[in-house]
Amino acid sequence: MDFCRGYVIVSPFLMKEVEVISFDAEGTLVTPEFSEAIWHETIPAIYAHRTGLDIVRARETVFEEYASVGEQRLEWYDINYWFSRLDLGSAERAIDQCLPRIGYYPEVMQVLSSLGERYRLIVASCTPHEFLRFLLADTEHHFVRVFSSVSDYRQLKSPAFYRSICKEMGVTPDRALHVGDNWQLDFVTSREAGLHALYLDRSGRTDHQSITDLTELERHLI
Repeated sequence: MDFCRGYVIVSPFLMKEVEVISFDAEGTLVTPEFSEAIWHETIPAIYAHRTGLDIVRARETVFEEYASVGEQRLEWYDINYWFSRLDLGSAERAIDQCLPRIGYYPEVMQVLSSLGERYRLIVASCTPHEFLRFLLADTEHHFVRVFSSVSDYRQLKSPAFYRSICKEMGVTPDRALHVGDNWQLDFVTSREAGLHALYLDRSGRTDHQSITDLTELERHLI
């Protein structure tokens, strides 16, 4: 049994009874380029065009607006909220512009195909469905359900959210494994709900036990 920042990481032999594997979306399955294009490039560019500000000042102003809300509030994740708040019109065209930036990590397709033969796979994300339907378009056939904590439960990922999705899937939390790249929301919080959890650290800088890509899942699922 290993310990990671005060939380027990379950050894492989304890995961024999896993029936459902849950994945975070952005940063876990999907690369960040699409979101970065929306929030860091497209919205500031539209704001610059509307206000007449140069792009540097427009980006600073938009980022200040983001910071005033903060990522612990639901509005942070709601693109329609931001387009309304900044008076940018419809978000549809901005989303369409950024669709070519959607990409998956190299191992994702192979891992989902392999694990899908033995487990029920789901997505559990904070990302709203209006983004997830595009982000997961090429992988959705691997998943039996896609859950958005923001769209479906009007909350960020919490122990109650994880327990709810287990109930929806007809399994007790100890029969589910969640994998994600956010230490607090994906690892700590799902563990508090009673799920098995693995922290995905693609940088490889974490001192404690983690996985650096999804191919390492296999060794935890003996």
